[in-house]
Amino acid sequence: MTDDPRRPSLIDLFREEARTQARVLNDGLLTLDRSPRDAAALEACMRAAHSLKGAARIVGVPVGVELAHAMEDCFVAAQEGRALLDGVWIDALLRGVDIVERIGNEEDAEASEAVSACVASLQAHMAGVAPHGAVSRRDAGAMPMEIAVPQRTVDVAETAPEAPGGVADEAVRMLVEPVVNSAVPVPMLDAAAQTPAPAAQQAPHTATDPARMLRVRADNLDRLLSLSGESLVESRWLKPFAQSMLRVKRVQRDSTRALDQLHESLADLKLDPRAQAALEELRRLAGESQHLLAERLADLESFDRRSTHLSQQLYDAALQCRMRPFGDGTGGLARMVRDVARSLGKTVHWHLVGESTQVDRDILDLLEAPLGHLLRNALDHGIEAPAVRLARGKPADGTLTLDARHTAGSLLITVTDDGAGIDLDALRGSIVRKKLASPETAARLSEAELLEFLFLPGFSLRDQVTDVSGRGVGLDAVHDVVKRVRGTVRITHEPGFGTRVQLQLPLTLSVIRSLLVEVAGEPYAVPLAHVNRTLHVSRAEIELLEGHQHIGFDGRRIGIVTAHQILDTAASANEAELVSLIVIGEGEGTYGVVVDRFLGERMLVVQPLDPRLGKIRNISAGALMENGDPVLIADVDDWLRSVERLVAGGDLQHAQPGAALASRRSTRRVLVVDDSLTVRELERKLLATRGYDVTIAVDGMDGWNAVRGERFDLVITDIDMPRMDGIELVTLIKRDPQLHSLPVMIVSYKDREEDRRAGLDAGADYYLAKGSFHDEALLDAVRDLIGEAYGATHG
Repeated sequence: MTDDPRRPSLIDLFREEARTQARVLNDGLLTLDRSPRDAAALEACMRAAHSLKGAARIVGVPVGVELAHAMEDCFVAAQEGRALLDGVWIDALLRGVDIVERIGNEEDAEASEAVSACVASLQAHMAGVAPHGAVSRRDAGAMPMEIAVPQRTVDVAETAPEAPGGVADEAVRMLVEPVVNSAVPVPMLDAAAQTPAPAAQQAPHTATDPARMLRVRADNLDRLLSLSGESLVESRWLKPFAQSMLRVKRVQRDSTRALDQLHESLADLKLDPRAQAALEELRRLAGESQHLLAERLADLESFDRRSTHLSQQLYDAALQCRMRPFGDGTGGLARMVRDVARSLGKTVHWHLVGESTQVDRDILDLLEAPLGHLLRNALDHGIEAPAVRLARGKPADGTLTLDARHTAGSLLITVTDDGAGIDLDALRGSIVRKKLASPETAARLSEAELLEFLFLPGFSLRDQVTDVSGRGVGLDAVHDVVKRVRGTVRITHEPGFGTRVQLQLPLTLSVIRSLLVEVAGEPYAVPLAHVNRTLHVSRAEIELLEGHQHIGFDGRRIGIVTAHQILDTAASANEAELVSLIVIGEGEGTYGVVVDRFLGERMLVVQPLDPRLGKIRNISAGALMENGDPVLIADVDDWLRSVERLVAGGDLQHAQPGAALASRRSTRRVLVVDDSLTVRELERKLLATRGYDVTIAVDGMDGWNAVRGERFDLVITDIDMPRMDGIELVTLIKRDPQLHSLPVMIVSYKDREEDRRAGLDAGADYYLAKGSFHDEALLDAVRDLIGEAYGATHG
């Protein structure tokens, strides 16, 4: 038999078997922890240990034989009623399960020592057990060993390391060959008999059995999904084509009618026989072509329906290959809950609901750590100690539930406990101690706002770090993963009765529901999970504050930025009164992004960009629309970072139409530089009401950047400001060859003569004291310097 280097060696198959049997043992022991006499669980554990022992003997792993033998003795004793597996005994057996997955790994030298310690512990438990009088079930006959390739092996990255087998492996490989391609139970050589198990014990699976499992490379599955998505898109192109053919049919029908009318109008005339025959033939051909066109259109419509239906089925089937049962990714959580609860001195009833709920494999792979954080958090912070629960009138045992289900096109995962809930006063105190808010601000925060602090990096209600919690990485890690997959997380609680954490996630990462928008004549897809709201606002609703444009949104102001500036495209010439914008971000980082127009919602198949392109700023992936046109999918997190960079650099442009930009050229432009919000707004409103176009700068440095980037007719500046004061600003402007003719007015509370002289000596054209000027004094000074609001732009 030719050795294929891609075929896993026997030791690789044994490691896969060890992982499979470890899961069986783990689940069975957790059941026995709750019901020590559960016959089905005992039987499953005994068979798993026996199968593992036989496999270890065949591949030559003596420590595996020793450990599996000791564990099997415990299960047999419990089956025969000679022993009762209590919590301490099960702890020892679970430690053995932890070692099972390590045996056979040559790199793990500590496994042998761990096996010896575990076997000694199990033998100590068995020391007081009465010997059995009958032949042990493990000696009654050989049992077939099942080597099952679990569903996760469809992912090539998760398969065991590949290594060619030697000559000694070849005979056994012929027996285990089917496991490479299926999960068929395969009889192995029993250590005692050294002969294959009876054929009758073999599972009846055949090569055509739909229940068998195959190893398929993950990249092949992804490619299949991509192609099926393209097929679905292409199939939908037929519908608009069929509709265009209907227009052809109508034109052909109209031409036939026109020909009939021509025939009727010529009926009274005596035509040449040849002309008459030609006219009749033309009518016949027109009628025949109309009939044939109708038949072909019917065929096209039928083909369109079948093609779309088959393409949809193909895509759904390919997508299903990415899906795995929720239980596949939660196998270790029950054990973790038990161990953490015991370490905390608590007893908890664990419920897992929705094990069979289908989840995208990529999402499932990301969920293990976040769910572990949530469960440990519930055990440590939520569920009380038994004595406390009894004092509060609760059962001594707590309840912890993990629920997964599909709802409204999303995956909903909920972690619920019946503990004490969240102490909001303690949370407020922790927020103040960590200097995240002042006591006054913390006292005004609503419950929802308080709970948001739990997701901050490094935040914890524990003052001391323990093995379970206190490092402040739990809910932060949960929030990070949920955000990465475009989901949401929400915490609710009822004081004294429990806490509920709900994750709403997409069913799959390969398909996204998007809002299509147009920017500079090109479509872009914005994932709807990142869109807070879509709005049409009047340009009159856009206000200028602090030099930036804002609108009112949900009782607060949010900044406005154009998608053209984010994507670095040409500005739009759209002069419509209504502006289309999408609201993205959260908290203080919420912005309205102006787009040219909305194109509607679409379900898009995500097509990853070629890795040779690297990371493209502001773009996450691509997709194909129904008409086959490509569309880029926005990276909204990148968009937000781009906005923050534009804000920090003072480079934000205004969302104004071309006509407004033209009118600005004939409007006197004034730059107001002051670090006081009150003064800035007062001066801005005074000047704006008289028709001046006012821009705001918050300090001297901001003002210096503004005058170098835009043209102004006048600068009005304060003196005392951070980063750069007004005297420095005036000096820089008057020394610059391009700006020295720009009029500058100083408006300051400093009204001493030496202050006035210092300002004028620096080059200021006017000095006005804030303490003495009134509205008309400022306006008169501005008119003296640059004239009325409208006129030729200052050059």
